[in-house]
Amino acid sequence: MQKYTRRTLLGASIVAAGSGALTACSGSDAPPEAGPTGHRGGRHSGGGFVPKGPKGYVNPSGPEVLAAERRRGTGPVRTFTLTAIETSLDLGGRTVRSWAYGDTLPGKEIRINAGDVLDLTLANHLREATTLHSHGVRMRCDMDGVPGLTQQSIKPGADFTYRFAVPHPGTYWLHSHSGMQLDRGLYAPLIVEDPREPLSYDKEWVVMLDDWVDGVSGSTPDGVLAQLRGGHAAPMDMGEGDGQHGPGSDESAGEHESTSARAAGPSRVLHNSSSRILQSVGGNVDYPHYLVNGRLPRAPSVFRARPGDRIRLRIINAGGDTAFRVALGGHEMTVTHTDGYPVEHTTTDALLLGMAERYDVLVTAKDGVFPLVAIAEGKGARALAVLRTSSGGVPGPTAHPDELDGRLVPARRLVPHESVAFNDDDPDREMRLKLTGGMENFDWGFDHEPYSIEKRIPIREGERVRISLINATDMWHPVHLHGHTFALTGIDAVGARKDTAHVLPHRKLVIDFYADNPGLWMLHCHNQYHSESGMMTILGYRT
Repeated sequence: MQKYTRRTLLGASIVAAGSGALTACSGSDAPPEAGPTGHRGGRHSGGGFVPKGPKGYVNPSGPEVLAAERRRGTGPVRTFTLTAIETSLDLGGRTVRSWAYGDTLPGKEIRINAGDVLDLTLANHLREATTLHSHGVRMRCDMDGVPGLTQQSIKPGADFTYRFAVPHPGTYWLHSHSGMQLDRGLYAPLIVEDPREPLSYDKEWVVMLDDWVDGVSGSTPDGVLAQLRGGHAAPMDMGEGDGQHGPGSDESAGEHESTSARAAGPSRVLHNSSSRILQSVGGNVDYPHYLVNGRLPRAPSVFRARPGDRIRLRIINAGGDTAFRVALGGHEMTVTHTDGYPVEHTTTDALLLGMAERYDVLVTAKDGVFPLVAIAEGKGARALAVLRTSSGGVPGPTAHPDELDGRLVPARRLVPHESVAFNDDDPDREMRLKLTGGMENFDWGFDHEPYSIEKRIPIREGERVRISLINATDMWHPVHLHGHTFALTGIDAVGARKDTAHVLPHRKLVIDFYADNPGLWMLHCHNQYHSESGMMTILGYRT
């Protein structure tokens, strides 16, 4: 039986914020049947946004999408508002100007129950267009937040309400899906509780990991992308001309001047990086800072508990270019979930999280003060937080617990819980996609083609689809599928359920999923610098 009290959770107080950052209240039980909402909160019904592209595919608000949403059912409506603003953020003794949801980093947590309908309004107070993606949630397509594909971008001064049923519990997160905005501060945790929670624990700690460059010595993510491209333009068709992906709009100014353009600040291109675990360089970007819950290692966030408390950690990698190897000093961790879906409980000393991956673990707190360390894999740096159960000094910013070099359980070795395990049926459709590109021209893509809003890879509702992802590059790539979860498929078994998994260089990752959520869905690398340079494609349901 679950024992924790929500008020004990890190950042769990959800109240109306004067800055408009986040509000929550109960709403009506009206079904989420109408089309997406428009600018400035005005609702409209009808067919919704229709993207450019070939005919014969399900539209994001088509009847097939509405039918799938009805099957998800209706429950209590939970209403929230996020406001995207430019603000000053205190990283723990270092203040930067950036963009965030309200004036906190991460944005304030949104927490609902499985079966609820989420009614989330994003108010855009930025000087360029934006959108919001609920990462990992199997939602209706027109609420997916991909500009130019599932909706029009939200213009400066406008707002948009995302409304959809959320049937599955788990650890998810919210982030901008527009250009390089994710690599600023536009992200927040989304926790979907299980009303019949089988785990027993006393407290819960939501841990968001991040790599940080924005506002440091004049750097911006867009400027860093320009440095990596080295003058090479990204030949991508993004559908809209308002900065929804790739270069931003001309409405951005000042420090966040749009990126068509110049690379301000010192060079952030990573050199001399190597990771044995990733079998490649750690990434492309040499970040000046790495954070846990928005704090630098020299001023870490502190989670307080009592000796003997059983703590559930929900760990989320919100980074743009960094895999993190995570361990809690003096403790072993019991893995219970990955990407929101349960696994057979497995003990480990450390975990490796690629960008956008999530792990839930249980620990039994010992007596003392312990470092939670997230090594920026292959980059020679770290992030730090602290678990405190008694008096004592705070671990220093260079803390390196032995557990970081101990057992490391990869996702492929996790066994799905029987309640979510796929059977071993043969697929109805098989396809091979090659991950291509390289650092020299920064020309990442699938099958040597850059992203196009008008290209579709066809699938049909009801199919079991198998994709073999062939990494033909010298780098590792965390690949994310929108709107679905997939099973990691090995030679002898169908493995853990995930929505994001990394493919090592010159290796193959095979995934299976059921085509049970009609629409147009992105498949892309979650290295933000790779996706914005072309490593994105679209799976489209045929009508």
